[in-house]
Amino acid sequence: MANPRDVLLRPYVTEKTTAMMADNKYTFIVPLTANKIEIRQAVEQIFKVKVLDVNTMRVMGKTKRMGRNVGKRPDFKKAIVKLAAGERIEFFEGV
Repeated sequence: MANPRDVLLRPYVTEKTTAMMADNKYTFIVPLTANKIEIRQAVEQIFKVKVLDVNTMRVMGKTKRMGRNVGKRPDFKKAIVKLAAGERIEFFEGV
């Protein structure tokens, strides 16, 4: 993927990921085809920080029902990025 903004789709903010920010770990939704190297380069280019580690996981969408109609939420991939000590992403502050 050429553009780093195509790799990081959006931040993934939950109660758990907000607690992880204290340990310099930030979570993003990324395309299913993105790999760890692309994710690392995208975070470093966009936010101008030093990335120590990238962990990825694929989350399968849940099956949901509305009466007799059955649907499925989309699958997605999330990346947990650990930054070097002293580095911060200001984008997440106050979220």
